[in-house]
Amino acid sequence: MFSENMTPSETNSKESNSHHQISILVHAKSFGNELLNRLSAAFLVHSEDTLDNLDTYLKEQSLFSLPDVIILEVDPQLSCFNYVNKLKENALLKGLVIILLSDKKDPNVRSLAMKSKVNDLYVSPLPIDDLCERIIFLVKFKLIKPQLSDLSSIDLRYRMPFFKRCFDVVACGSVLLVISPFLLIVAAIVALESKGPVVFKSKRVGTGYKVFDFYKFRSMRQGASDELSKLSALNQYDKSEAGSTTFVKLKNDPRITRFGKFIRKFSIDELPQLFNVLKGDMSLVGNRPLPLYEAEMLTSNEWTMRFLGPAGLTGLWQVSRRGKADMSERERKKLDNFYAQNHSFWLDLKIILKTFPALVQKEKV
Repeated sequence: MFSENMTPSETNSKESNSHHQISILVHAKSFGNELLNRLSAAFLVHSEDTLDNLDTYLKEQSLFSLPDVIILEVDPQLSCFNYVNKLKENALLKGLVIILLSDKKDPNVRSLAMKSKVNDLYVSPLPIDDLCERIIFLVKFKLIKPQLSDLSSIDLRYRMPFFKRCFDVVACGSVLLVISPFLLIVAAIVALESKGPVVFKSKRVGTGYKVFDFYKFRSMRQGASDELSKLSALNQYDKSEAGSTTFVKLKNDPRITRFGKFIRKFSIDELPQLFNVLKGDMSLVGNRPLPLYEAEMLTSNEWTMRFLGPAGLTGLWQVSRRGKADMSERERKKLDNFYAQNHSFWLDLKIILKTFPALVQKEKV
């Protein structure tokens, strides 16, 4: 309760500082006082200059005075990751929200952050307003997470309309019957050009977060997936959003074979996905199924909407902005959400008709 001697301005200030009642422990001296001042305006903040002091502070806290969030800067020696792993091993501390701050974009730091399973990683220059919103979301999500099991009785699965499913089966079956000789020729060339399986299978997340094997003609050399973290600087989406990015699409990807460039340019590598449609993994038209590392980052209410609509071979973003270098990550997410909320048979027909001129990519992505 506030003191009766407080002035209205002092009362408002106190309410502002403790509005969210979120306490944050910060070790980020390299980022200056601006960060601390901005965080202190919205949260209850305690700062320590060294990891040792921060560790001592944590040990002095009771179960009821532990911070909700710990913000750590990534030091040149990367010792912060050892400390994060130490926190994860402590049964009382492993549930804390941990956010890392880095002074530069570094694929190795990003890889270590994902391996350590921190809640987020921000890169300088810091989008502090976004950081504050993210803190609020992460803390609220932590509070409601134990209650999510109560929602298990609610069925939010997408049910494909009968007519849409019939259209998928008839259309895909007819196309596969006609192009089967062409598929055999492509498969033979892929096998002759480089070692490895002709059809590449990867785990994708589709409607309702269903995970399935996603088929494509292999267009990259064998072992290409292991090289992805080293090539993040080529990501088409990195320059479109401040901080971390969700979608990955590489420009001039060096892992692609010569024939792979050809079948990618004309989207021939996508043809095996017609079998995914026949199996019922996805539809002809819908939101593109995402790799696991992308889907696990889309957990906010704003973006999970895309998974409540059909997954598809082609979709709204492919025919409207596909292959254009200026397409931002946010634009793609908004297009996916729009389709999930407004899909219909007639919209599907329009997308199919627009897919053919969009098959040839203008950008090498």
